[in-house]
Amino acid sequence: MGRPKVARMPPKPRVAVLAAVALALAGCGVASGDERFTLKVLAASSLTEAFEELGTAYNAADRRVTVQFEFAGSQDLAMDIEDHEPADVLATADGASMDPVATKVSGRRLFAYNSMTIAVAPGNPKRVQGLASLADRRLRVVLGGPIVPVGRYAAQVLAKAGVTVRPRSEEADARTVLTRVRTGAADAGIVYVTDMRSAGISASSVPIPAQQNVTATYFAAAVRGSAHGAAAKAFVAWLGSPTAKTILRKYGFPTP
Repeated sequence: MGRPKVARMPPKPRVAVLAAVALALAGCGVASGDERFTLKVLAASSLTEAFEELGTAYNAADRRVTVQFEFAGSQDLAMDIEDHEPADVLATADGASMDPVATKVSGRRLFAYNSMTIAVAPGNPKRVQGLASLADRRLRVVLGGPIVPVGRYAAQVLAKAGVTVRPRSEEADARTVLTRVRTGAADAGIVYVTDMRSAGISASSVPIPAQQNVTATYFAAAVRGSAHGAAAKAFVAWLGSPTAKTILRKYGFPTP
């Protein structure tokens, strides 16, 4: 049988994090005085913990601006932009997810990298040795869908290793892949290295060798037509600051 097709998943509950953040960057064009407004940032789910801390750090400069982070799969967030959902910044786990809305965003910036690993149950009871093990049909493997960044990256690493996998399911984002492994619904799945930090003791990781791995690239851009265009551009620019880079690296994201 062929691989199951992945359509856009029904809307899932998203993680919305409110954090007062700063726009006190030289020349960012933020209004002076006590004017307050909300900046809405749509971000890939794999960025959740890192962006939460980034929001806290950004808060130290100026509390006049509230940033609302909404986390979900990159492809769904891009569709929200396509559907004209109000937003100010889009941050995706690959460039391909942002390409369909290239005319609706501006100032695209590469701000972080990632790589892939195999998530397994604690202690690796199925004795997964590497990518070749995932070809065993007795193993319940889950992957991201073909239109999802984590799914595209998984397909690339499997192709480099010359391994064919028939997944039990194809999920809408990396965190859902990890959740299926953590809850015992799957024996293994390919996720981002950074995702394993959120798993704690509920999952283990089997490294993918560098020669079989790929580099995931994260992009951010301001949404055209935003009511807070200067603030959106300032937030994207700030992702390249020393403070932001330090926090991203803390969570396992190498930076340019």
